[in-house]
Amino acid sequence: MAFSGSLRHWARQVGQHTLTVWFAARDPRAPILVSVLALLVAAYALSPIDLIPGLIPVIGYLGDLLIVPLGLALVVRLMPPGVIEASREKTARSASRPMSYAAGPVAAVVVAF
Repeated sequence: MAFSGSLRHWARQVGQHTLTVWFAARDPRAPILVSVLALLVAAYALSPIDLIPGLIPVIGYLGDLLIVPLGLALVVRLMPPGVIEASREKTARSASRPMSYAAGPVAAVVVAF
């Protein structure tokens, strides 16, 4: 059971880092090339479409297990520290806001049409 809890914690951390990188990419103080890399990493992490399909045994899960964390780490390393800190604060503030459970189904209907 401890493995399940640690895996859940790891997944939550990746989600928070992805949101931080998303906010950092949109910051005007961020360098253009690093912003593009950050947007690509965040889009890959949040996209339902995999570049490496999950049907291929072992290799299919490589994107989720290696590419996303390594991409996040690279963006954090290349991004100026002030931008990352401001983005982390923005992520923390957004995590404390109430979530709308009605937004998911509404977004799915909008995307479907």
